[in-house]
Amino acid sequence: MTEQKENQTGLWASLVREMRQLVARPAYVLCMVVAPLFCCLFMFTLMHEGLPHKIPVAIVDQDHSSSSQDFTRQLGALESVDVQYKLNSFTEARELMQAGDIFGFLMIPEGFEAKATAGRQPEISFYTNNAYYIPASLLYKSFKTMSVLASGAVVRQVLLATGVEESQIMAKLQPIAADMHALGNPWISYSVYLNNSFLPGLLQLMILLVTVFSIGSEIKRATAREWLRTADDSIIIAITGKLLPQTIIFFAVGLFYLAMLYGYLHFPMQGNIWHMIFAMFLLVVATQSFAVIIMSIAPSLRIGLSAAGLVGVLSLSIAGFSFPVPAMYLPFQAMSYVLPVRHYFLIYVDQALNGIPLYYSRWHYVALILFAVASTPLLPRLKKALMRQVYVP
Repeated sequence: MTEQKENQTGLWASLVREMRQLVARPAYVLCMVVAPLFCCLFMFTLMHEGLPHKIPVAIVDQDHSSSSQDFTRQLGALESVDVQYKLNSFTEARELMQAGDIFGFLMIPEGFEAKATAGRQPEISFYTNNAYYIPASLLYKSFKTMSVLASGAVVRQVLLATGVEESQIMAKLQPIAADMHALGNPWISYSVYLNNSFLPGLLQLMILLVTVFSIGSEIKRATAREWLRTADDSIIIAITGKLLPQTIIFFAVGLFYLAMLYGYLHFPMQGNIWHMIFAMFLLVVATQSFAVIIMSIAPSLRIGLSAAGLVGVLSLSIAGFSFPVPAMYLPFQAMSYVLPVRHYFLIYVDQALNGIPLYYSRWHYVALILFAVASTPLLPRLKKALMRQVYVP
């Protein structure tokens, strides 16, 4: 009973000490609350429409025929295209795109209508600025779609002129009709796609940095021994007392993310929201444990922050958010599964997007739990570093 009472006293003393530090140092408030909420607001307002609309483009019409003008009107009617300039030369369009006034342009060659009517296959050229990936991709799709439709329209006019019936023409132009449905994100919304992956990745980055900073600063300021004495010289009590308040705050921020994504914005949630809440809690704890591992291996504030920042930023690239992991080189495939946010992302795909039974996501939950306890064997090594209290600038 006496030992249990002392442990409780040590834990409470560690909690009080850590909460005072969180309040006293503005860096904690900035990284734990202000930065995540600001990024959340920024991302939601940046992509509130879900998809870019009316991207400025130019048309270089060198034919000036009724067919080219009709083609221009149909292109401008597309939701993603805004024909702001009608030019006469390639040079003018290139200069506008280099100046950033337009994101792409399309050229209709001279003799377009005459060649199309005669069946001599006129060429339509279009250019996009791939330095802006999303607008360029949308414009490329729109330009290519209109080019195919224009070809079909010309063939239709020629066949009608030869006396072919409308029903026979459509059977020749489109013998197989494709019925396409976008699963998970039927609106093709970039907000649904990016925010569900970017925000957890950002949260993992902040957790890594704050956890490493809170432990490394004890070594830098030579207060590590005092921290251990407050915890009755128990590294488990010391780590628990330091990280528990941060866990609560970060989990609250994660709950705010989930409430905004699936409650306020009504992003796809095909499964049970409690599955995502549990996954968010495990993500927070697993990431904190990952940071403890970093500090146990390299107990230096400078090295720890560098490693945490590197891991946090690389997670946005190799966790499979934008590029499929099976298409990566084998070392990067293995590395992606050593990141907690990778398993959270797969849980999101299974539970929120697809709504499959929890049984099929069990190994990702197990992986996050293993991450959460993986730092335990390294705690004695961290305690030795804290006792030495040697800061390497």
